[in-house]
Amino acid sequence: MVLTNEGCIATWGSNSFGQLGIGLDQHLYKYRNQPCFIACLKGLPIAQVAAGGNHCLILSKSGAIFGWGRNSFGQLGLNDTIDFHSPNQCRPLRSQRIKYICCGENHTACLTVDGRVFTFGAGTYGQLGHGSCNNEILPRQVIELSGSEVSQIACGRNHTLALNAKSGRLYAFGLGGVGQLGLSTTDNKNTPVFIPCPFVLKNTQHSLMQEKNQGLNLKVKSIYAGGDHSFVITQDQCQPEDYRKEDPARQILTLTPERIKMLRSLQKNETLSDDINEIIQIFSSASCLNGSFLLDDDKHYNTTSKKHGVDMIAVRKFFQDLSTISNVEIIHKISTAIAQSLCPSLLKSPPDVEALRIYLILPECHLFDQPQLYSSIICPFAKSLLSLSKVVLDKINSWWVLNQPSFFNRLVVSYKNVIKYVFHLPVTVHEFSTDEYMTLQFGLLISLEMLSMLYMINEAHNQIIPYDKFYLPELKNSVDIINDYTTLVQASVFPNLIKQKAFYFCSYPFLFDAEAKSVLLQTDAALQREMARIRTVQNNLMSFFPLQWFNPNLGCLELKVNRNTLVEDTLKELRKTELTELKSPLKIVFEDEEAVDIGGVRKEFFMLFIRKLLDPEYGMFKLHEDSNFQWFDPSSSKDSSMFHMFGIICGLAIYNFIMINLQFPLALFKKLLKRPVTLDDLTELEPVAGRSLQNLLDYDDDDIEEQFLLDFENLCPDGKSRLVNHTNKEEFIDLHVDKLLNKSVEVQFKAFSEGFHSVCGGKVLDLFHPQELQAMVVGNEDYDFTELEKNTEYKLDYHKYHPTIRMFWEVFHSMSMTNKKKFLLFLTGSDRIPVFGMKEVKIIIDPDTRGEQYLPSAHTCFNLLHLPIYKEKSTLQKKLLIAIQQTEGFGMR
Repeated sequence: MVLTNEGCIATWGSNSFGQLGIGLDQHLYKYRNQPCFIACLKGLPIAQVAAGGNHCLILSKSGAIFGWGRNSFGQLGLNDTIDFHSPNQCRPLRSQRIKYICCGENHTACLTVDGRVFTFGAGTYGQLGHGSCNNEILPRQVIELSGSEVSQIACGRNHTLALNAKSGRLYAFGLGGVGQLGLSTTDNKNTPVFIPCPFVLKNTQHSLMQEKNQGLNLKVKSIYAGGDHSFVITQDQCQPEDYRKEDPARQILTLTPERIKMLRSLQKNETLSDDINEIIQIFSSASCLNGSFLLDDDKHYNTTSKKHGVDMIAVRKFFQDLSTISNVEIIHKISTAIAQSLCPSLLKSPPDVEALRIYLILPECHLFDQPQLYSSIICPFAKSLLSLSKVVLDKINSWWVLNQPSFFNRLVVSYKNVIKYVFHLPVTVHEFSTDEYMTLQFGLLISLEMLSMLYMINEAHNQIIPYDKFYLPELKNSVDIINDYTTLVQASVFPNLIKQKAFYFCSYPFLFDAEAKSVLLQTDAALQREMARIRTVQNNLMSFFPLQWFNPNLGCLELKVNRNTLVEDTLKELRKTELTELKSPLKIVFEDEEAVDIGGVRKEFFMLFIRKLLDPEYGMFKLHEDSNFQWFDPSSSKDSSMFHMFGIICGLAIYNFIMINLQFPLALFKKLLKRPVTLDDLTELEPVAGRSLQNLLDYDDDDIEEQFLLDFENLCPDGKSRLVNHTNKEEFIDLHVDKLLNKSVEVQFKAFSEGFHSVCGGKVLDLFHPQELQAMVVGNEDYDFTELEKNTEYKLDYHKYHPTIRMFWEVFHSMSMTNKKKFLLFLTGSDRIPVFGMKEVKIIIDPDTRGEQYLPSAHTCFNLLHLPIYKEKSTLQKKLLIAIQQTEGFGMR
C-alpha cells in the first residue's frame, strides 16, 4: 500500500480477504500485480498508511481511521469479525485524537496525541497488553501504560513495543517465544513489561562492549518490530523520535504561507519550477486542499458538524495573496487544475466529514470573483455541492454558521454575480438550441438553486446575513417578472395545458427586492380583480334587471359606514359580502360626508378602524408596555368573528396597497406565512421574559436546577414532576414560546388568519419574507426628508425657488419628528412611508390664492398640498402647525 503526494491510496498484491480495498464486486480478483487506486477515499486528507498480515488501515490528518481486509479477530476495530472489501471507518476511535497507527499480523495499535495506546484484534499471545489473551473487536486502551506518555509504538507479528520518550522507558508485550520481547526470557507477556536499557548482555563475550559503553549516555532514538524480532536504534545524547509529530517529508502536499512567498518571488514571465508544479498538484487534489489550513495545536481533531477544524482566516489570507500573483501562467494553470481535475473529482458520497472542508476552502479562491468562470469552476463546484445527500449537506450548512458572516456573504455574492453576468451576455432566445445557450441555462439554474439553498440556511439560522443581501435588483430590468409570475400561476393551475419552462424566477422570491415584490403583488391583485369583475358580470347576465348595467360601482366592494359606528357597520357590511367580492377594488363611503373615494377616504377608514380595534379598552388585543407591541388577548371575550373581520380588514389593506399602523411584532407576520416562532420573537414582544429564558439557555453551571427552580408545569403532561436541567432546557424554552405565542391565542389567531387569507391568500403571499410582509403592511420609518423635498412637484406659480416654497421647507425641516409625521399623515393619510423608501412618496404643492387667512389644505388622494401664498415665515409656521392637527374628516373645498 502506498500514499501519493496528492493523497491517493494505491494497493496491490494478495486480495484473499479484501485487503486491497477495491470493493466486494472485485472479490474475484485473488490478487493484483499492478497498483490499483481506491476511488472511494478520494478527498480524504490522509496522514499515514499501515498494513498488517491481511488487513490495512489509514489515518486521516484529523484522526479518522479507516480499515479493510481480514477481520477474523476484530483487527479492524469495527465491533464484528466480518471481513471487509472496502474501507470502513473505525468510529469508536474518532474522538480519541489518534496520531499514529501500526499493524501486526492480526492486531492493531494506535497512539493518541496525549500518549495513550489503544489496541484491538488478536490477543492470543497477549499482544494487546490488556492482561489476558482474549481477542478484542473494539479498540481498548492499554491501562498499564496510562501513566506513561507513550511517543512511539511498533507492532511485530504477534508482539508490541511502546516507548515513553520522556523517561526513556521501553515496554514490550505479546509473544516472546524466540526472545523478541528483549526480556532475557522466552515467556509471553500479556501486559506491558519494562525492558532494561542499555541492551548489553552480561557475559564474557560482551564485556568489552560493556566497557566501551561506559561513559556514554545512550538513548533510544527509534523502535522497530519485525516478524519475530525487535530492534532499537540508540544514540548518545539523542533526542528520541516522536511518532505523534508529522514528518513533512512523509505528508501529502498542502498549501502553506511558504508556497505563497515562493510564488510572489517569481517574475512575471519566469519559467515554472518543480515547486510550482507541486502547487498545481495541490489544486488538482481535494485531499491536499482538505489537509491545508488546519487549526494549530491539534484543534482540528474530532471533526464534527459543530467543528470543521479549518483556520478560515488563514484561508482568506492565502487566497488574497494568491490574487496578487503577477505570473499569468501560474494563475491559468491553477484555474485549469481546478476546472479539469479538482471539480470533476469531487465525490457524491464523500468518505468522511474531513473530505467536506473543500466546500469551505475553495470559494475563498479569487477565481470565484470572476463570474466569467461560471461554466468551468463556479457552477460545477455548486453542482457538486448540491448533489450531496441531505445528511452531508447539513454538516456543511452548520459549518457556514460557525464562520464569520463575511464568508457566507462571499458565497452569496459569487452566485449573484454569475446571474448578473449571464444576463449581460449577448445571447438571444433564438440561440436556444446552441450549446452556448444551454450552458447559460445551466449557469442560471445552478446559481439559482445554490442561492436557494444558501437562503434556506440563512433563514434556518436566524439570518447569518440580512435577508436583503440576497436581493438582485437587476432582475426587474432583465426579466419580465409579470409574465414570469403569470406563467408560473397558469402552469400550476393548468399543468397539462401550459408548457412548463426550465425554471421560473418567481420560484426564487428571495432575489426580489420590495419594489419587485410590490409589482408582483399588484399583478396578482389585478388578476384577482379581473376574475372578480368577470364573475360579477356573469352574475348580472343571469339577472333580468338591465338597470344594473348602469351601476357605477359594478365590480367594486363598497362599504357604507358611519364614522360613529364604524366597527359595527363594517361587520354588518362584511357579513353580507360574498368571499369572491373581497377581491374586488375597495370603495369606502362615509355617511353624511361629501368626499369621493379615490384613495384618501380608504386611508382614513383603515386608520380609524385599526385604531378602534387595537385600543386595549376594546378588549381584543393587549398592549405590552415593555415593548409597546400589541398581541392577541388570550382572555378576550370577543367573538371569534371579530378577529376574523380584523383579519379581513388587514388583508384588504394589503390588497389595496394601504399602509396601516399595525403595532404587532414580527411573530404575527411569521405566523401568517406559516414560519415557526422562536425565542427571539418572544423577546421582541416580552423583553423581560425573553431575557430570562435566554439566561437559562446560556447558563452552563451544574447547579441549574437549584439556581432556577423551574419545572414543566402547564407545558406538558406530568410537567410538575419534571425539573428543568441542561438536558431539557431547550425543550422547556420551545414549549414556553409555543404556549405564549401559539397555543394561548390559538382560537383568536386562527380566526384572524382565516380572515386575512380569505383576501390575501394565494401564491403571491409565499413570495414574501416575514419582515417584507411587515414592511408592506405597516410601511417603515426610514425617513429621508431631504429625499421628500427633492421629489416634490410644484404647480402653477410655485417652483422650488419661490419665496413661499423656500419658507415652507425651512419651517418643515425645523419641525420635530412628531410634527413631521403628522404632516405626512395630513397630506398622505399615513405617517409611515412605503417599504421601498421615501423615493416613492411624491407630493405636489400648488398655490391657494384665496388669501393668507386660510390654512393649508390637502387632498390625500393625490398627496396634494394647497399652500396659501404666505408672506411671513411666522405666519406659515403657525398656519401649518394648526392644519396638520386636522387629520380626520373630509369636506369639499
